[in-house]
Amino acid sequence: MTTYNTHGTCAKEINFDLNDGIVKNVKFKGGCQGNLQAIGSLLEGMPAEEVIKKLKGITCGEKSTSCTDQLAIALQEQLKK
Repeated sequence: MTTYNTHGTCAKEINFDLNDGIVKNVKFKGGCQGNLQAIGSLLEGMPAEEVIKKLKGITCGEKSTSCTDQLAIALQEQLKK
């Protein structure tokens, strides 16, 4: 399980597994729980590269990022390791 501490979002933390480039068990701590649970469910089993393409750069209101953008950043960082 990887834990990523977010920056600039309501969710403060994202936990996920990345197995052979596949996203599993995405859980957000904080934020809009109903929406974020749905996001985690929709992303289950998707290739990380596809998730990054879909979510990178999404903003929330006037913020320069969003919970989903932060997930894309976390996945990119993990893939680089």
